[in-house]
Amino acid sequence: MEKDSTNSDIIQNSIGVLGRWHIAICFMIFLVKFPAAWHQLGIVFLAPPVEFSCIDNKTDKCSNDCNEHIFDRSIFTETIITQWDLVCARTYLASLAQTITMLGILFGNMLFGYLSDRFGRKGPLTGAVVLQVVCGICTAFVPYFSLFLIMRFLTALATGGTMVISFVLVMELVGLQWRTTMGILYQIPGNLGHMLMPLFSYFIRDWKYFQIAISIPAVILISYYWFLPESPRWLLTVGKKEKAIKLLEKAAHYNKLKTENIKEDVYKYMKNNEISKEKQTGNILDLVKTPIMRMYTFCVGFNWFVGGLCFFGSAQYIGQMGGNIFINVALSGVIQIPSTFFSIWAVKAWGRKRTLISSNILAGISCLLIALVPEKLAWIRTTLSCVDMFALTVSFPTVYIYSGELFPTVVRNIGVGTSSMCARFGSMAAPFIAGLVVVQAWLPPVIFGVTPLIGAVFCIKLPETLNCKLPDSVEEAEQFVKKH
Repeated sequence: MEKDSTNSDIIQNSIGVLGRWHIAICFMIFLVKFPAAWHQLGIVFLAPPVEFSCIDNKTDKCSNDCNEHIFDRSIFTETIITQWDLVCARTYLASLAQTITMLGILFGNMLFGYLSDRFGRKGPLTGAVVLQVVCGICTAFVPYFSLFLIMRFLTALATGGTMVISFVLVMELVGLQWRTTMGILYQIPGNLGHMLMPLFSYFIRDWKYFQIAISIPAVILISYYWFLPESPRWLLTVGKKEKAIKLLEKAAHYNKLKTENIKEDVYKYMKNNEISKEKQTGNILDLVKTPIMRMYTFCVGFNWFVGGLCFFGSAQYIGQMGGNIFINVALSGVIQIPSTFFSIWAVKAWGRKRTLISSNILAGISCLLIALVPEKLAWIRTTLSCVDMFALTVSFPTVYIYSGELFPTVVRNIGVGTSSMCARFGSMAAPFIAGLVVVQAWLPPVIFGVTPLIGAVFCIKLPETLNCKLPDSVEEAEQFVKKH
């Protein structure tokens, strides 16, 4: 693909918008989403619902007089629930395991985000993969539940690192015209990972072997150390001009583009960039300094919270709502593939605002209907859960793109990062909401239904950003509202 000589982006000018080199590197990077999906959603098969009774079969199973429980092992031979007796007063510990996972991802986003800015993308990403493999495998061998939680946290810490660095790397490599599309396609391997997970569990019914099975494939990704290039944008940012030039010339050659002007263009860019850097200032207070920015921050942040709470909560609830757990989870993964492709079309045809509002409303209504459908009509509940996952898979990447376009350049990283934290808080609360099914079966779908409807209402106040120039200053960002 030809490069755009009129574009001021030095990376795009040098190696083009999207060529063979981009596609090969992005394919490598996308592979991190498989283990990321497995470790984020693995709790569905690590702690599936299980029937149990007191060992004497007479005493109430949750009575203090019951000294030991026996479990139905007809579907799963061993889970963390059966191994550590996480029932009755200890039921919350299974949900805590998933909350610890999401907390680890939150800290992983922050820690490895800092490390990647400080030391580059390639090194920290490889380090995160190694930590993920080692801790993921070690999790299967821990003798105590407390150690299980620690290893889950460390595995999630690494998973959060692979997620944030890999996405940033894709965004830094791909040209502007393809950035939105590739940013959404980046979710596809995660969808495939979700879809494959019940296949692992169907053939591996012991949680220890399942944990090993979802951890070992990432060993292949350690090869990033030798094959993955550093981000040329980061190299230029930290002043490593010669390394950046060498990498850009190699990429341009692979994309069949001219390389003779790259060195001169880089030197001009570096000289101009030093001047422009002095003008770019912003801090976290800018997110709440004016009424319009406060509105952006609150509305976008709440919709990120909706994504974290409802996507991960619904995914876990699907495993607890009855019917065949393998089919239910597989279908919820399968439905994400067409919904991800649909979101690419929708954000361009309908715009960011209408796509987010529509998907939130669809997710909310389908969840509320689940609460009204009797458990014996399992096929209707499964169908509605698939509709719910379809809508949530559309809304999540949409709000990601939307927030990146609403927040100005001076606080874009801070704005998107703060919003992402809201999603992590939602995902930490999700397992406890899904666990309310043991209190009242209708409670989780009602909560997961009402929340996105509230998010849709908040979206009404947001302006449309389709085909708009990315704002550089707070004043430019506020013009979106003033023009509507």
